[in-house]
Formats: sequence, structure tokens, C-alpha cells
Amino acid sequence: MTRLNLVLLLAVLASALYLVNVQYESRRLFSALDKAKSEARSIEMELERLQVEKRAQATPLRVEKLAREQLQMRTATPAITQYVTYAGEANKTSPAAGRAP
Repeated sequence: MTRLNLVLLLAVLASALYLVNVQYESRRLFSALDKAKSEARSIEMELERLQVEKRAQATPLRVEKLAREQLQMRTATPAITQYVTYAGEANKTSPAAGRAP
């Protein structure tokens, strides 16, 4: 009877230690999950902030200002526009011109 009690006591102790270990792992994993969720939220907020900043940087007025100042570009006017035509296509008629309505 004493041996049976000793074996049962060892089994209870082993299962108690196993239970403590499982609870510790569970809490550790839950903490890591919570930390990962918090980091994901901060990354999403950073992404939203960067997208807003990107939209602000890409406004047409800002792009035009940068083109004028940094690239020394100017708006196209008829006085500086050169038209290039292809001589082979200038003499051809369109396919629709030869058909009757």
C-alpha cells in the first residue's frame, strides 16, 4: 500500500509540475501575442501616416513647383512646341474614308 501511495504521489507531483509548466507557456505565448498585436497596430498607424504624407507630397501644385525649381522645367506653350509628323502616314487615307455609309 505504501508503494502505491508513493507512486500516486509521484504521479500527482509530476502532473502538477506539468500543469505549472503549461500555464507558464500559455501566459508567455499570450504575452507575446499581445505584444505582436500592439506592434501590428503601431505599424498600421505608421502606414496610415505615411500614406497621408505621400498624398500630401504628390499634390499637383507641389509637383509643379518642384518641376519648376529643381528641374528647371517650364510649361509647354505653342511658341516652343514642335510637331513631328511621319511622312508615310500623312499621305494615307483612313480605312473609314473608303467605305460607303
